[in-house]
Amino acid sequence: MAIPKIYIDGQEGTTGLRIREMLGMRTDVQLLSIPSEERKNPRVRADFLNSADLAILCLPDEAAAEALELIDNPDTRIIDTSIPRRVHPDWVYGLPELSPEQRQSIQSAARVASPGCYPAGFILAVRPLVQAALLDPATPLTVNAVSGYSGGGRKMIAAYEHAPQARNSGDAAVPLALYGLDGHHKHLAEMQKFSLSDHAPLFVPSVDHVYCGMLVSVPIPAPGFNKQGTTSREIHEVWKDHYRDCPMVHAVPPDGAALRNGIFLDLGGCAYTNRIELSVFGDPERGLVLVGCLDNLGKGASGNAVQCLNLMLGFDETAGL
Repeated sequence: MAIPKIYIDGQEGTTGLRIREMLGMRTDVQLLSIPSEERKNPRVRADFLNSADLAILCLPDEAAAEALELIDNPDTRIIDTSIPRRVHPDWVYGLPELSPEQRQSIQSAARVASPGCYPAGFILAVRPLVQAALLDPATPLTVNAVSGYSGGGRKMIAAYEHAPQARNSGDAAVPLALYGLDGHHKHLAEMQKFSLSDHAPLFVPSVDHVYCGMLVSVPIPAPGFNKQGTTSREIHEVWKDHYRDCPMVHAVPPDGAALRNGIFLDLGGCAYTNRIELSVFGDPERGLVLVGCLDNLGKGASGNAVQCLNLMLGFDETAGL
């Protein structure tokens, strides 16, 4: 069998670079490399896109749409990491852990839309609880989340890494900052659709001065659950059952969370991996907090795209991850 040819359109960006690093050590795929001086030449890009067995688009939304216009080879399969196709009915949402059927759909798909980093954490925490009738889908949900600065792309990386160094710490002296406060964040549509919630969550994202890592927390007041006195142990059991065949998702037992000093859940707990850890904290009488810990460039972007590539090309799901 011929070795599949892979072309990454946008390999110079943070997502594309990480994917190239993941695939570059493998012998079961062939990476196609466009000359740097031809990166913006539509004719040359079209040749590479149409000669690939699978093209991965790591581009801003408009540029990804332009790349799709260049593809006329019906045999070129596509993974798109940009936003507009994620809720499009003609594209398969590239989050294998939604269900066994979703994994099968990705395996056979010609067009896969890889999810956003924040939505991956939110959806994987919430969806199984709605499906198990433990969480009322009508419950208004809030998401408080923080990401490493690599999620903002090259400009944000430069802004953080060229900032004056913090005294006695060595970290970039740019403080944690909230953003997207207008209530119209670009991830809301997929967060609502694939979590099975009746409403989009109230979403407050933030960025911190570490390169990568992510915490997505979802506080749920006690009345939001269909069963009075729902416990963290019950949440864990639902997650454990739902993700029993999902190698990239780990449901952390309520008494097993890796809290630093018994208090702090660190942002970088899953950095540089394709793993997501789901934890739950709180008091059944007042409410519980669901937390997804992942890498914004791992399961939140590049790693998840490689996981989808593995499924689409018939490799072991965890190959290279």
